[in-house]
Formats: sequence, structure tokens, C-alpha cells
Amino acid sequence: MASPARWNHVWVGAETGILKGVNLQKKQATNYTASGALRRDEGVCAMCWGDPLESEILVGCLDRSVKLFSTEKGKFTESRLCPGGEGPFRGLAVQDGSLITCVESGLLKVWHEDSSEAAELQVGPGVCRMRQNPARPQCVGTGGKENALKVWDLQQPQEPIFRAKNVRHDWLNLRVPVWDRDLQFLPGSEKIITCTGHHQVRVYDPSSPQRRPVLEVTYGEHPLTALSLAPGANSVVVGSARGDVAVIDLRQGRLLKCLKGFAGAVRGVQCHPTRPLVASCGLDRFLRLHGLDDKRLQHKVYLKSQLNCLLLTSREAWEDEDPDPAKAEEVKEEEDELWAAMETVRTHPAPKRAADPGAGAVKKQKRARAGP
Repeated sequence: MASPARWNHVWVGAETGILKGVNLQKKQATNYTASGALRRDEGVCAMCWGDPLESEILVGCLDRSVKLFSTEKGKFTESRLCPGGEGPFRGLAVQDGSLITCVESGLLKVWHEDSSEAAELQVGPGVCRMRQNPARPQCVGTGGKENALKVWDLQQPQEPIFRAKNVRHDWLNLRVPVWDRDLQFLPGSEKIITCTGHHQVRVYDPSSPQRRPVLEVTYGEHPLTALSLAPGANSVVVGSARGDVAVIDLRQGRLLKCLKGFAGAVRGVQCHPTRPLVASCGLDRFLRLHGLDDKRLQHKVYLKSQLNCLLLTSREAWEDEDPDPAKAEEVKEEEDELWAAMETVRTHPAPKRAADPGAGAVKKQKRARAGP
């Protein structure tokens, strides 16, 4: 029988090294750990799906181990040490059975499944995020502090296929600092969207002649830490270091709406690919699920630990799911066996009482006294 872990809707990685699965329908959170003890050096810093069916999760930890969690079995099944470079993982990806890792110092490695050796690539220091292009899995984008956006083809890694150019100097003719915190590829095009530590949202188009952003939007006054494309890819959800979450229109370059209820820095944001839902987590230890249409907070779950990253399932009909059909059938079979094993007890009708002759005599005396 498959594990109940497969029915979880959100997976969250905590600073304490725990992988947490949350079932929003049952309002239940479960902790999954590879070992009994919790250690800070095993804190989760990156996560990704291991296969398109979402039956496996790759969990990158601070001790440079990448653990494989099976949602079908409900446990960790493998672990691999990925040394090299300095700093925590800034991104994980899978391509043709090979694991792709990138650390903060800029060392990107491709770990082949049938070999202990890995292909190495230096993408520049100060990396904040590495993400894979879903349409072209062999391409990844990187960006960080004083490390402008680059797009790499891992089949030809000698030079990036796109290297962003910094924006022009400001009105004081001073250089604008570079700090790309997160990025994502827009489906159906070559465009890349980034958010920066200087509260800017930018869109780059490698197919255009210029390497500078084709769109720039400024939001708030605090560093933007995470982003995710909304369904339809016409808007993007961004989170900040102060706990602000907003929806930005990519067509007109303006603020659409703000989501409320946050009390700490946002570290992870992910939109559902088809439903108007967005999940977010951060330092205030809460997992939240908002509706993008009405801005309503639909779910809020306290998870006890500071949260670094999350994965939101792409399943759609949550309300129609039967979390434990096999378990319900098993309970029914056990009840049938129990009733079949019980001894049959037959009941007989109680015998009729014999008439009391004294009672009849008393009735006759009463009638005689009463008269006709």
C-alpha cells in the first residue's frame, strides 16, 4: 500500500533539517527526517522534484548532502555527498538522470548517475539562485550579488549563451549595483524574469538586440527574496525580506495587488501551474496559501521551524481527492472478518404467564359491590 505522504499538497524544507509534508485538506503536517537527531548543519537550503510524476523530491542540505525522498514510500531512500566549492546550495535540478547542483561560490556541477566524477562549471561568485529552464532542461540560469544574470547551455558550457548587461547609471551618474536574488524562465518564450535585492523586478529578452532589461518595475523599499510566475505567465508574485508579498503585472509593469498576513522575511514562493493559488513560507514559521483572484488567505499552518524553501504539488482537484481509499477498504474488510468470526446468538420468545385465579375472584367481588 502506498504511503499517505503522496497526498501531501506542500513540501517545506526547514532550517532544522526537517522535510515537512502538509496535507491542506486534512489540515495536517508531518515531519520526515533521514535520521533521529536534528542538526543545524543538515538544514534544508534547496529542493526540487526528482521526476515529472512528483514521486521523488531532491533535498539539498547544508552539509552538502543531497537526499532523495520517495513520496510513494514516505521515507528517504538515498543520499549522496556533493562536495566542492563553498557556501550552501543555491539550486538543484535534474536532467536526463543527472543531478545538477550549484553552490554560493559559483561552482556548478553535473553529477552523472553512473559515475562518481562530475562535470564542473564556474558561473561566478556570490550566486543567489540557479534555476532550470523547464522547456529546455539542458539550460540553466544563474544570478547573484555583483553577478549578473547568465544563461548556460550545459551541453556547451564554455561560454554563457546569454549574459545580461547592467542598467545605465542613475540620475547622479553612479553605477547601479547588481544583486539578482531569484529568477525564472517565462514559458513559451526566451524571456527571463528576475527580482533583485534593490526591490526591482526585471524582464530580459535574449532574442532582442539589447542585453539590458526590456521591462523594469520597482516595488517597495526592501530586498526582494523570491518570485514565482502566476498561471498564464502574465503576472509574477514576489516576496520581500520584510514580509511583503505582491502580484506584479508583466504586461503593463504595475502593481496589481498585495497579499497580507505575513510577519517575517519570505524565503519561498510558488504558484500553482493552473489554479489561482500561491504558497509561501519564511522566517515567521508559517506556511500560507493565498487565492490570487480574491487575495483571501485560504490556509495558514504553523510549522514550528524557520522555513527556507517549498514545493507545491501540481495536482488540481484537491477537494475531490480521497486521501486513503486503500485504508478505507482495508478497514471495511477487517469489519467484515470481525462480524463473520462472531458466534450467532439466537433469542427465544418469553413464555406466556399463567393466569392468576385469585385475580379473577377479586374482579368479580368488585363488580358485585358496584351493582348493575
